[in-house]
Amino acid sequence: MQSAAEAPEAGDPGAAPDPSPFDEDAPSSIPPDELERLHGDLVSALKTVFDPEIPVDIYELGLIYKIDVDDDRNIEIEMTLTAPGCPVAGEMPGWVQNAVASVPGVGQVDVNLVFDPPWDMSRMSDEARLALNMF
Repeated sequence: MQSAAEAPEAGDPGAAPDPSPFDEDAPSSIPPDELERLHGDLVSALKTVFDPEIPVDIYELGLIYKIDVDDDRNIEIEMTLTAPGCPVAGEMPGWVQNAVASVPGVGQVDVNLVFDPPWDMSRMSDEARLALNMF
């Protein structure tokens, strides 16, 4: 399985979505150029999903902790929410699943909601901070 790196702990350098949540060094039978295209397509799909209360996509918010792509192109995503009591907690994993499943060539998509480590603002990308005037 192409295993993605765990997200850095809150406050650590690199806690924002860059570097990629994909483990680029994990072995895979998928050709490298195809895997690179798939990674880009997955990120693009994730960037179409927004928390309705925040005008920034979930990828830039740092809500995506891990993305695994296995050799059959099945996708497993670990994500969190800005708060456990988020009003769309029951719906957002389905939105993510639908967005990722729309990527051509993707097999099954599983989205797991996790709350450890808890999300905090240090996980946001610079793009998200700029959009929210948080500099």
